[in-house]
Amino acid sequence: MQLTLPAIAINGELNKQVSPLDRGFAYGDGVFESCRIIQAKIPLWKLHAQRLIASCETLLIPISISVVNDYLAQLMRLISEHDLEDAIVKIIVTRGTGGRGYRLPDQINPTICIGIFPAILYPESYSSAGVSVRICSLRLGCNPVLAGLKHLNRLEHILARAEWNDEEFAEGLLFDTNNNLIEATVSNVFIVQNGELFTPEVIDAGVAGVMRRLVIEELAVQIGLEVCVKKLSREDLWSANEIFLCNSVFGIWPVINVFDQRNYFFARGSKTLLLQRLLAARLLAS
Repeated sequence: MQLTLPAIAINGELNKQVSPLDRGFAYGDGVFESCRIIQAKIPLWKLHAQRLIASCETLLIPISISVVNDYLAQLMRLISEHDLEDAIVKIIVTRGTGGRGYRLPDQINPTICIGIFPAILYPESYSSAGVSVRICSLRLGCNPVLAGLKHLNRLEHILARAEWNDEEFAEGLLFDTNNNLIEATVSNVFIVQNGELFTPEVIDAGVAGVMRRLVIEELAVQIGLEVCVKKLSREDLWSANEIFLCNSVFGIWPVINVFDQRNYFFARGSKTLLLQRLLAARLLAS
């Protein structure tokens, strides 16, 4: 069987269609995970699975991770059979079909959509030399109930990403309506100040990324670096010695330039470089 990407399965069945009555389609009623496949494995799957379970619990979507694992294994076997070592897997879980209105269906049968996509080929310089980013005009709304979740409604991030089309900027930094630094459009942000590592809280807005968690709980620990999670302001950003972005698809990118009316320049510092090296070793060892 020839594998054509993207290869998408709905509840374990390739090329099946999603119902227009699915609440994920109608209301954004669901969550998703985007995972990197390296050497035909998902090295950070345990962290993705934990977040997927926790997110579904928050949204009251009953999900069996063993079922997700079974569906995922079917597609991973196809990947192995076709010698496709590097790719992206996207897992979407919705509440399933339901009638009109916001009331939850009496019977919930989640839809599990798993897609395999070609690997994203970012320029090597993004990791080695660093990236330029801009500050977005859009401000994230504060919603403690949904903060941290990677839910299906990403309209704020879509509108933020629509603010630029040129290739000069690899990412856009997002602040909330209280002018706190939160994240970037598809990644989390860290800053180094005087040898200490900081990252914004995501308790009122933003996504608690898998790579963010890996940096906080594992990579930084390996080098004896405690991460302080706190509210960060524009002034904290400008006073940083190093800035880097991270997500589970591209890893860690140093930030060397932030545009906000004018350009602010930063170095690719030693802490960022060390974390990049630890991450590379961690992914290959999984």
